[in-house]
Amino acid sequence: MFKVVTRNFSQEFGRWTDALNTAKSLQPQCKSLLQDIRIFEGEDLVWVYSRSHTYPQFVGPGAYKRLAIRFLQEAIENGEAWAMGEVSETSSETSSETGDD
Repeated sequence: MFKVVTRNFSQEFGRWTDALNTAKSLQPQCKSLLQDIRIFEGEDLVWVYSRSHTYPQFVGPGAYKRLAIRFLQEAIENGEAWAMGEVSETSSETSSETGDD
């Protein structure tokens, strides 16, 4: 379970890609250096975006590799579901926005 947290916003997700897409959509709202966007995996902080860094930061040993593998697994699962006709048209649009095709 992933949780995206920032000022005045908190939401839980079952998929890494959904949490990451939501966090990225919140980036324009992050206007001050003191505000940030965080993604937690369970209780562990794994991703942070802040204006004080050029790029989002992956937190913890092996976090980037573990989350990259999870991203690929979710993309494969989504592709298999799409091929079997189980994904609606809106879900396929979401995956094309993230480059998961």
